[in-house]
Amino acid sequence: QVQLVESGGGLVQAGGSLRLSCAASGSIFSINALGWYRQAPGKQRELVATITSGGSTNYADSVKGRFTISRDNAKNTVYLQMNSLKPEDTAVYYCNADINSFNPGSWSVEGPLNYWGQGTLVTVSS
Repeated sequence: QVQLVESGGGLVQAGGSLRLSCAASGSIFSINALGWYRQAPGKQRELVATITSGGSTNYADSVKGRFTISRDNAKNTVYLQMNSLKPEDTAVYYCNADINSFNPGSWSVEGPLNYWGQGTLVTVSS
């Protein structure tokens, strides 16, 4: 069973910084794309940033120049460094990953399947 666990959310003043982490665990063979999404109250979930297995990144226009996504493949972890935070960045942030898992019963690689973390709340006060 594969799990994604986020950490690093909290309350910060406008202009401040936070670093989110998301660690994948379980019977992981490899991880393809990783991403961060967010959902503000009363709004739909939206893409924040993605990073491919090769390190190519993509950002929402609203966070370009302020947020940086990175990954540590040895730790199966993805990070989101958030600088110059604004009140409109307030949301629950979710980690997302496309993961190939190893099935020891059949001794085979399965996937990729898409997984979501449980979310971590980021609140930016004005």
